[in-house]
Amino acid sequence: MPRTRLAPGARPCPRRGPRASLSGSPALRTASSSGGQDNGSQSRDAPSGHHQQRPESAQKPQLLRDVPLTRIEGIRVGHVQRVALVPGKVHEMRTLSLKPLLFEIPGFLSEDECRVVKQLAQLKGLMESQLMVQDGQEDLAKELNLSPEEIFNLLDINQDGQLQLHEILTHSRVRDGIWLTPENLREIYAGLKVDKNDDGLLSLEEFRLLSSDAFQRFLLQRGVKRSQLVRNSRHTWLYQGKGTHQVLQDIKSRVTRLTRLPPTLVDLSEPLQVVRYEEGGHYHAHHDSGPVYPETACTHTRLVANTSAPFETSCRYITVLFYLNSVEGGGETAFPVADNRTYDEVSLIQNDVDLLDTRRHCDKSNLRVKPTRGTAVFWYNYLSDGRGWVGEQDEYALHGGCVVTKGVKWVANKWINIDPDYARQARYEQLVSQQPEEEEEEEEDEGLTLNTDIQSSDIHQDL
Repeated sequence: MPRTRLAPGARPCPRRGPRASLSGSPALRTASSSGGQDNGSQSRDAPSGHHQQRPESAQKPQLLRDVPLTRIEGIRVGHVQRVALVPGKVHEMRTLSLKPLLFEIPGFLSEDECRVVKQLAQLKGLMESQLMVQDGQEDLAKELNLSPEEIFNLLDINQDGQLQLHEILTHSRVRDGIWLTPENLREIYAGLKVDKNDDGLLSLEEFRLLSSDAFQRFLLQRGVKRSQLVRNSRHTWLYQGKGTHQVLQDIKSRVTRLTRLPPTLVDLSEPLQVVRYEEGGHYHAHHDSGPVYPETACTHTRLVANTSAPFETSCRYITVLFYLNSVEGGGETAFPVADNRTYDEVSLIQNDVDLLDTRRHCDKSNLRVKPTRGTAVFWYNYLSDGRGWVGEQDEYALHGGCVVTKGVKWVANKWINIDPDYARQARYEQLVSQQPEEEEEEEEDEGLTLNTDIQSSDIHQDL
């Protein structure tokens, strides 16, 4: 089956029994469950061989798997820690929320560093962050052999035999990057003449008329405005390896010390992304990463992934977001459900309030961070698996960029990529480090080792 890349946060298969969670609009980006978790679930949480005791004489060096990934404690909202990230200076790091585990560090970047990063991005050139809807895309429902009945049943969350607006919108937001409101969806229903009784509900018979091709044609004929895109901005990527500008290397080193993760993991992660939002720019609420199932491969480890996996998703364990300027109006980073008592995906869209809509409802988010030059915020997109590795996606890490109402907004993102499948992450590191093939079997699980040069007690200190 051809590999299909999902947008961050897209879910390729049902997750919790009757609460199937899919991404895609009607007859859009959906995939069926494999019918069981046996095929691959072991490698995701407990790679084979990790719990077998070897004779003492044959013990290998300590694995990172056995030395837990350092995870900073939030303690409580408002808690402040002192962190030593650069010589001769101590930063204060404040806990902003526990769900997700989110921190803020004022003055993480100097004024000069902010200026240099913006100038380097301008020198390289920025491109549109979101492409307009493209013609001629394949119908994934057909590709995955899902019948209209199956798609309808998966989208019908409450199983009442009808599709409400919020049920379709909840699962349609990654479709071609188009942001549909309830009003837009009603227009599409009317344009395609699918809602025969005009009640805003779709029966199975009406749903059959809403084919992916018809949906695409309608959007192309109608035209798509920039304000209707999931993301309205321009961006570029800046590499941070040897030979790059010293400021970029310094930022990477500082991130390594901040997160207390092995330098190897940071080095093998994505380059620094720099984004510019003009007035009116925004980014609707989304997840930087998606859950990983047996059917899903992490984009960064795809070289060593099972080639039969039909889906890819971004596996970004940590997001570090830098504000490169102070915005005159708007542009806050919103976390709609931060520290909610519960998380319910469907309840994000209720009546006329859509918490995912950063153009109209940012003020209803539980937490908003004001863009201030030099400040960094970072959060974990995944929970811990309880045994020192990456666990399930933290759904509370939902976030977006509020619309810029005055001026421009410059930000940079540093994502640290880690595959929840430990063995796959280890094989990936071995591959990119070009270890001799004969050593591969002997050192199958030694792909990651703990860097002991950075002592966490020397970096983080509670106030």
